[in-house]
Amino acid sequence: MRTRVKICGFTRSEDLLAAVHLGVDAIGLVFYPSSPRNVSIAHAAEMVKNLPAFVSVVALFVDAEADWIRAVLSQVNVDCLQFHGNESPQDCRLYAKPYIKAIRMKPDTRLVEVEQHYNDAAGLLLDAYHPDAQGGTGSGFDWGMIPRNSKLPIILAGGLSAENAALAVKQVRPYALDVSSGVESEKGIKDAAKMAAFIRKTNQAIENYD
Repeated sequence: MRTRVKICGFTRSEDLLAAVHLGVDAIGLVFYPSSPRNVSIAHAAEMVKNLPAFVSVVALFVDAEADWIRAVLSQVNVDCLQFHGNESPQDCRLYAKPYIKAIRMKPDTRLVEVEQHYNDAAGLLLDAYHPDAQGGTGSGFDWGMIPRNSKLPIILAGGLSAENAALAVKQVRPYALDVSSGVESEKGIKDAAKMAAFIRKTNQAIENYD
């Protein structure tokens, strides 16, 4: 199975279009004011209005108010929601959109139970735990914590870059890789060469291990 690539945290239209040209499957926009990659509704709408077909737009929220999420959805062409906070399954189901639930992995995280709670999720995004951040830290976690028989699509995040993308595909065989800081020149500014290398390494790994 082909491992898809999602690049998250775009703040500039030129970076987003470069990623599309390179063959990214999904782009992530952050609607979380505490994040250095946060974007306004107006800017997000402008960035995605000319996207070609078959590129998914994922909107990321962290314990956001329902009215704020609905405001984003009313003005930005979003395909999927990504919840990075303590949202319950009921919270995630309010918007008639496919959703991804992000899980910050701790030694005591029980993914089997998580899958049962969020059984209708379009995927589980597994990221490194950090006490003061909700993602985009560039930190990884022990991939050995991920069960081989997951019932939901696994989206692997946390500390990914072109240097370890192939290993991630080989070891985890995830549905998708999600990268942010690993393809940046600075927070929120994507590096075209790094994005190209990440996508290339992922695709090469798929060819080698299939």
